[in-house]
Amino acid sequence: MRQDDIHSAIYPAPGLTLYHSSSLSHLTTPSWQGFFNMTTLDTQPRYIYKIVPSSSPVREPLPERLLVSELDQESGFVHLSMAHQVANTLNIFFKEEPLVYILRIEYATVISDIRWESPDGKVCGPRPGEGLFPHLYNGLKLGKDEIESIAIWQNEGGWEKALNGAKPWLVN
Repeated sequence: MRQDDIHSAIYPAPGLTLYHSSSLSHLTTPSWQGFFNMTTLDTQPRYIYKIVPSSSPVREPLPERLLVSELDQESGFVHLSMAHQVANTLNIFFKEEPLVYILRIEYATVISDIRWESPDGKVCGPRPGEGLFPHLYNGLKLGKDEIESIAIWQNEGGWEKALNGAKPWLVN
């Protein structure tokens, strides 16, 4: 296995830097076997997003914990998207939804519980060019402590109008 392959396998998130533990011995744990993941917020997305269907309305004030989707329950984590992944997620999973709630999550608040993983091709088929997706592993908790803001988007014969109108808000 090449060094680049090891980097990708261990640290798949965009913008991560790989450091050898000899220079960071005071920060490593035995489970990392000589490597430590040094993430910095300036190389990570500022926000990540959860799309919720109209059948599960999100009301304010936000509760401690929202109900999660059946897919999230079966997977054991909350499926999230980066800004550039939202459009295809809408078109694959929410094509027929009349409206959706887009939950914006500040990445810094959940960074320790995020794993960057490839989407499961059995669920939605291949998604080339979209990269890895953020998955939240925190006991399926998504509520007032995690959600920074909420947008409600209408499906008007497709999601293009909502996506175009959301550009100032929908950012990485």
